[in-house]
Amino acid sequence: MTATIGLDIGGTKIAAGLVSSTGEILTETRRDTPAHDPDRIAHDAAELVAELAKGATETVVGVGVACAGFVNRTGSHVLFAPNLAWRDEPLKQRLEALVDYPVTIENDANAAAWGEFRFGAARDADDMVLITVGTGVGGGIVNDSRLLRGAYGVGGELGHMRVVPNGIRCGCGNRGCWEQYGSGSALLREARELIASGTPLGAALSDACGGDVTKLRGADVTTAAQAGDPAAIELLADLGTWLGEGAASVAAILDPELIVIGGGVAEAGDLLLEPIRAAYGRQLTGRGHRPVAGIVAASLGNEAGLIGAAALAAEGVGG
Repeated sequence: MTATIGLDIGGTKIAAGLVSSTGEILTETRRDTPAHDPDRIAHDAAELVAELAKGATETVVGVGVACAGFVNRTGSHVLFAPNLAWRDEPLKQRLEALVDYPVTIENDANAAAWGEFRFGAARDADDMVLITVGTGVGGGIVNDSRLLRGAYGVGGELGHMRVVPNGIRCGCGNRGCWEQYGSGSALLREARELIASGTPLGAALSDACGGDVTKLRGADVTTAAQAGDPAAIELLADLGTWLGEGAASVAAILDPELIVIGGGVAEAGDLLLEPIRAAYGRQLTGRGHRPVAGIVAASLGNEAGLIGAAALAAEGVGG
């Protein structure tokens, strides 16, 4: 029996898992990311691989790495990572010098999309889009059962689609990016403004953070909405509207069979999904005269990237 080791390297942690050929995580471990030291990142990742391989009863055939950054088309270099000290980093070569296995490198959102496509919510679809809603908005696209990377490997950056001309400044430097309106950060911004306004509508959210808006978390908004708080429900509905309208623009280009919503905010379930579906249906080009993509929650959670990277390595299609 064979297995693959998957790594998910983000700005705060490196998650690693031994993944079976059916997408099951057999063993998992993690450690903090030394984000400002590329050499230490590689050595820590290699140590995690060695740890998992040593305890494996399966034959390890490769390593797949999901990276929070732009990965070039060949999968050899991380061109840029906003929260890691990677600038044209030869990560594949660096890791293969430290481990005894072939290494596959992929963008984290692309890897998560592949994980959902192979083993998760989109396993019965041929064309799908994953929209991850967290601090920002990420995206991964599978078209005709193939991962779409673009000419230079940086395709699928859906969060930086411009939706509001001259809108809110984004961390990428541009204005009006989708993630400034459809992300968990946007949800928090709106919730904090509501509390700061002093309106009685924000009372439940104010109580959730003890009146200190800096301590409010996205999970607090979701919890309040699930408890029936009208303001929190409205905030999630507003977020869902932005996501649904953006998804309709994505569908005008890609025509997916299924849209999968992932990320921490997706834990709100139908409180978020129903507004997404409604806004998507209202804005869809040719509505009423074309099939409508299903919109569902992701099923692999935070492990989607790790599982997807391992699957890409195992299948030999990662670069």
